[in-house]
Amino acid sequence: MVDEITTARELATHASDISHLQEDMDAMRADVAAIRIALDEINKKFATAEGGLKVLMWAGGLGSAILGAVAGYFSSKGF
Repeated sequence: MVDEITTARELATHASDISHLQEDMDAMRADVAAIRIALDEINKKFATAEGGLKVLMWAGGLGSAILGAVAGYFSSKGF
């Protein structure tokens, strides 16, 4: 009789734990879905980068290349 009561208590505890874990998993699933939507929006913005942003990226890349070349030139001179 005591073993049956103990077993029933353990099963109830496990059932409660499983219920809480399922709720947590459902919440995590919703969070991951929201993150995926946000990433898709970011990817769309980068894929359809408008002219100003593209020019800014090109100018930054060109400026970095020129600055790197100048720094490399002067560093090889021994200054």
